[in-house]
Amino acid sequence: MTAVPEEPAWRQRAVERSTRAAKLRAEQRVQRFLDSAQELIAEKGTTDFTVQEVVDRSKQSLRSFYQHFDGKHELMLALFEDALSKSAVEIREAASPMSDPLTALRRAVEMLYQQSHPNPGVQRPLFSDFALQLLVKHPSQVATAHHPLLMVFTELIEQASDAGVIPAGKPRRQAALVMQTVMFAAQAHGVPADSHAHPVTSEEIWEFCLGGISGVPAAAGRSATV
Repeated sequence: MTAVPEEPAWRQRAVERSTRAAKLRAEQRVQRFLDSAQELIAEKGTTDFTVQEVVDRSKQSLRSFYQHFDGKHELMLALFEDALSKSAVEIREAASPMSDPLTALRRAVEMLYQQSHPNPGVQRPLFSDFALQLLVKHPSQVATAHHPLLMVFTELIEQASDAGVIPAGKPRRQAALVMQTVMFAAQAHGVPADSHAHPVTSEEIWEFCLGGISGVPAAAGRSATV
């Protein structure tokens, strides 16, 4: 059997360099489309913009846009995923310096609550409009977009379990339940369950989640988290 000659090292280096350069250019083009869409959302206060408006603002071609995105929906999905990915990074960075795993988990819960809380003075159509449409029509895409956050909370719950401060369980499923509880409570903030209700606080959310994860009343574990 005739041996296949090995490709010269210089050729490999040249191809790799060319591939890296092409990848970098593609990333830069994509980022310009994303930045332009973000600017349009900020100016309009809504996601009601056209692909052509994004193309014009980015000073790129329509052909280039469709080389990277199937259409407006995929562009919006990229913006949504990017926002949640940045949120996950912020939460991880805030929780990482804390030596106590339960305190780190509490910090993560409170940060997610604050990030998900509607701000009357700030319009967030990407979350108030697009995310709701996505949840109804493409729930699997919502799950994929939230994956970075899910990984952060799963890791924090695993660390707390390994440290023995919460019982061992199913970290990934617990993380999903915690996230859903926190984000729904934040979105429902100010909507009273009865006429005497007061707005839910981040501390109440944490105590509720802790009780669910640990299987004991939150008040019993409060001294360890303050």
